[in-house]
Amino acid sequence: MSGTGSIAEVGTPSARSRALAVLRVRSRALAVGLLPAAVAVVLVSARTTGRLAGDPWPAVTLAVCAVAAFVLLVGGIFAAVVLRASPAMTPTVPLAESAAPDLYRLVRDLADRMDVPAPSAIALTPDCDSWLEDRTHAAHRRARGRTAISGGAAGAGGPESEPGAAPVLVIGSPFLWWMRVAELRAVLAPVVAGTGPSAHPDIADARGFVRGLDAAVDVGGRRFLGWIAAPARLLLRLCRVDAAEMERGVAAAASDRAQGVDYALRIVAQEQVGLAYAGWDRLLTRVAVPAWRMGRWPAHLDAGVVSALTELSRRDRLADGFTSRLGERPACDLLDQPGAVDEAASLLAARLFHGGPAEAGPDWSPVDWAAYPEEVVDRKWRTEAARLLAALDALSAPSVPAASTVERVLTYLADADADALAGRLSGDLAREAVPAVAAAAAGRGADALPLFPLEAPRSGRDLLADHVVALVCCAAVDSAGGEPGLDWLDGPVLLVAGVRRADLAGPVLSLVEDRDPGPLRDWLAEVGVRPEKPVRLV
Repeated sequence: MSGTGSIAEVGTPSARSRALAVLRVRSRALAVGLLPAAVAVVLVSARTTGRLAGDPWPAVTLAVCAVAAFVLLVGGIFAAVVLRASPAMTPTVPLAESAAPDLYRLVRDLADRMDVPAPSAIALTPDCDSWLEDRTHAAHRRARGRTAISGGAAGAGGPESEPGAAPVLVIGSPFLWWMRVAELRAVLAPVVAGTGPSAHPDIADARGFVRGLDAAVDVGGRRFLGWIAAPARLLLRLCRVDAAEMERGVAAAASDRAQGVDYALRIVAQEQVGLAYAGWDRLLTRVAVPAWRMGRWPAHLDAGVVSALTELSRRDRLADGFTSRLGERPACDLLDQPGAVDEAASLLAARLFHGGPAEAGPDWSPVDWAAYPEEVVDRKWRTEAARLLAALDALSAPSVPAASTVERVLTYLADADADALAGRLSGDLAREAVPAVAAAAAGRGADALPLFPLEAPRSGRDLLADHVVALVCCAAVDSAGGEPGLDWLDGPVLLVAGVRRADLAGPVLSLVEDRDPGPLRDWLAEVGVRPEKPVRLV
């Protein structure tokens, strides 16, 4: 493309100078590795011409040759590791052009308008971010995505990039569902513009060197290759500042290049980015996490983002007017089969943020939003209620008859030390997690470990309060006509006569923190819950 040279040469002088500085580090490292060999060549030449006759030069020449051979061997192994080590590649959902021709057309049109190379492929990430990712490494070309979307169906392949190809455009999947087409175009413009600087040979070479060093540090953790990490870290330290400044220069050049494309709309679109992130975070932590813990994964998280953000817009006066955008064409219309893409992105989100398997199975099945209250919320409450009562059984005297009632918990927490029950629950949860982690490590390897865990450690009293709430909700469902429900921003909720009861947390905290059962007894009486009636457990 004619514009490649212009943006590479004119738009990135600072980035290019920093790239050359990075490459100078590589050249100096190469010179240091070749220096003993050069000295050995000089000594051998001098010996063969008779200029260094007599002692101690034969021994010196032999020693220098041995050192040179050793350094060349070590340097060759190190260079091979840097060249062949596979740089980290973000797990994504590859999106074939046949599955999203309109989206590919939009991206190519952006590239044409900015006179830069078009990205070689498009992939989706279940996060609120977008970037360019170089996947031209041989290991990346051999890799195949497990959740590729091709022609609207799940397949085995993914976007591959040949050597020298433009980087892959990674788009946050929540953007496609919340943003309108024009907003997505405005947000992607500065990202796509980055393909221009990426095409500059010096910048591409410097990036490849840094990525190779970074990958070599990871290789240094393997058996017999521990020595690789030290020189790789040293070279990374020597070029870290220049590499960071190079990337800043590339970003600045891309931003300048995109100034003429939907600049006015970009300000509004950036507001939508912040709103999308807020809704996405609430949806994951309040709605997705409870389902993941149950062995279920919501199959349409991105569609849920729209519901969550619509609810946020309704509640938050700062978001007034945002819902009026919903009459415009959503960016997910650029996909041939949005449902299949959403399902693949939702499964990947579960893997990244919770550590679930990469594929659905008997113990890891999808759940639709319509079935979420019964299949996730009700099951969550009854599982936690059963765990609470089992812990109480373990702490109670053998002569005390076991009963699955709210009254039993009320009496115990009002008279006994709540910390004992909280500690027992924490221990039980930890013991339940051990077999799951062991099985995951043995059977699924890295797929079972979350790369970006969402769940922070919780105190024993917080866990106890959650379990008491679950027991009370079960009792309300069983004896007071309550129903499990879903709030898009707060997750599982209790509905009584079709109205959400958000006033349960306070009375439960009074019981757990202050050993005062009065507020909770009043709440039970108001709702019509009979605390002496047994609760149905799992």
